[in-house]
Amino acid sequence: MRLWVCIALLSTVLYASADRPRIVQGAIRAGQFARDAVRGSWDMYRAYRDMREANYKGADKYFHARGNYDAARRGPGGAWAARVISDARETWQGRVSGRGAEDTRLDQEANAWGRNGGDPNRYRPKGLPKKY
Repeated sequence: MRLWVCIALLSTVLYASADRPRIVQGAIRAGQFARDAVRGSWDMYRAYRDMREANYKGADKYFHARGNYDAARRGPGGAWAARVISDARETWQGRVSGRGAEDTRLDQEANAWGRNGGDPNRYRPKGLPKKY
């Protein structure tokens, strides 16, 4: 009986230390991407919620950059979510809200700055409460 227990434990150790099959590695990466995307979406939402709460004139670029920065730090899934959400928001604003092409271009610049790891404080307006 002890021999079988030893064989079972040895098999478990060998299996755990062996390389995982590619399909398993792919599934793990897909799961991590999805997790990062969900968390990145939450980061984008939190920045939007803070922007609405602050209601501070001229701070929208800062919150765009901050949301993209936080989401992109999650990993590839977070950066993807930030890009999709930012592009959808800017498309809607450019076509429906009538804010204009210049505002959309500046928003996209702030989005890209944050997504590429730039410090969001570059766009922080003077007087914005430290809470944000």
